[in-house]
Amino acid sequence: MTARENALRWLEQDTEESFKNGIQALLDGPEKDLEDAFYRDLEFGTGGMRGVMGVGSNRVNRYTFGMATQGLANYLKQSFPSEQIRIAIAYDCRNNSQTFARMVAEIFSANGIEAYLFSDLRPTPQLSFAVRELNCHSGIVITASHNPPEYNGYKVYWNDGAQIVAPQDKGIIEEVRKIEQLSQINFTANSSLIHELGKEMDDAFVKASLAQRRQTNVNKNLKIVLTSLHGTSITLLPRLLQEAGYENLLIVEEQAVPDGNFPTVKSPNPEEREALNMALELAEKENADLVIGTDPDSDRIGVAVRNSAGKMILLNGNQTGVLLTDYLLQNTALKGDEFIAYTIVSSDLFGDVAMHYGVDSEVCLTGFKHIAKLIKDNEEERTFIGGGEESYGFMIGDFVRDKDALTAALIFCDWLGQVLQDGENPEQYLSRIYKRHGLYKEDLISLTKKGKEGGEEIAQMMRDLRSNPPSSLGGDEIVRIDDINNGTSTDLKTGHSTPIDLPASNVLQFYTSSGSKISARPSGTEPKIKFYFSVRKEWDSTKSLSAQQKILDHTIQDIIKDLGIS
Repeated sequence: MTARENALRWLEQDTEESFKNGIQALLDGPEKDLEDAFYRDLEFGTGGMRGVMGVGSNRVNRYTFGMATQGLANYLKQSFPSEQIRIAIAYDCRNNSQTFARMVAEIFSANGIEAYLFSDLRPTPQLSFAVRELNCHSGIVITASHNPPEYNGYKVYWNDGAQIVAPQDKGIIEEVRKIEQLSQINFTANSSLIHELGKEMDDAFVKASLAQRRQTNVNKNLKIVLTSLHGTSITLLPRLLQEAGYENLLIVEEQAVPDGNFPTVKSPNPEEREALNMALELAEKENADLVIGTDPDSDRIGVAVRNSAGKMILLNGNQTGVLLTDYLLQNTALKGDEFIAYTIVSSDLFGDVAMHYGVDSEVCLTGFKHIAKLIKDNEEERTFIGGGEESYGFMIGDFVRDKDALTAALIFCDWLGQVLQDGENPEQYLSRIYKRHGLYKEDLISLTKKGKEGGEEIAQMMRDLRSNPPSSLGGDEIVRIDDINNGTSTDLKTGHSTPIDLPASNVLQFYTSSGSKISARPSGTEPKIKFYFSVRKEWDSTKSLSAQQKILDHTIQDIIKDLGIS
């Protein structure tokens, strides 16, 4: 079916007049706009949906979200045929998020499912917590995470509080695909089945988060700058830190008001330095020790600390995660059954740190749903301490089953307070870890390729890398290639291949003789292909940390040139 034929099919269905007018405008307008809006149905993937808001089958709107919700409702009723099904629903600051969340609750109620809807915007980790706290069968968050303002999304959680994985993901997808006509969606709400969540769930979350602490002797001199980047953390993070005993909190007021247009930043993503500029300026003005920034749904955390020269420096996601991992393991009474987890594109320094403390580490596919599955699969025999990934996500304990910027912020404050009280600075602490395990440096290049043509270009890039892989990168020989899609790890010196014990995923990884790892992965939620660089060298005691990092920066730049993606 062509895009035009699909648009005409949608035009015939029972939709609001404004939606019909939008379809007609696309039919009468440039062919490219029509193609992008209707060349496919917005895909319900293994974690849910995410896309640009607007009119079209490939857009986020009440009908595409409605089809997803009806399909999920049908799957839940099949999965729990003799139970009164309950679902928790949260939403972030994005444009239309509240409206979508209310509509989703109404569709579930129309299908006889009890919907527990947060009364106002709330962080994603709180939704994960609420699913378990309320003994729900599923959960929904309306959010597009750190995407630009024109996006929104729909994340689905199962009864363990984690985003859906096999077999539920494929089962839900099948049911969603069966919704071919809008008339199949039941929009007639049963208000008696919609319940409001508010303060009581805030109280429960704060209590559970505080319980993850390894110490309570707060460094009251610690001065902290917080920015929510117009997102949801403003609803809970200041309270959490205050109840922990931190008194010197400075809020970036210009970014404290939730706003889906994100007026003070180009992108509400703490991975990008520019997003934290206002917070960094406030930190310099007030001589703060720490900057914490969170993304709109508060699952990602960006951190800046002062180095040995007193200058504010941004830590990357791997560094933040490694510091948290080291602190947790150092301050936990280990019994021998503990483990940590990290993802395949993250730094192997996570595993090195765990080994230092005699703790197991598990490596999984990208996405915290895979870390959550490890928790679920091991909860009877092993104790999960924490887990992270390079994309500024970390999870502490198992009370939340998704990345949690709120609890990570709390524990990071505890770590930094202790470091400063011990007369050390964060750079010195990190250097000690590098001396133990070798120096690691990470970077990421994300190439955006929008629309149908962009998707085809990304697919071709991955085909080219598979058919003609590099023999060296950055002057360093490639000694191993892991293709997660076909599940093989190939030793290039021997030619011998061994199976990889991971589910198939479109990821290629190149390992060099020095221990560096370069990964290529199309995003599952955005029109992007991502290249992850984790380069390594032995610690050189004759050089400063910054001098050694510059060497690895040059190595990364050489690798980028070799790949032709600069």
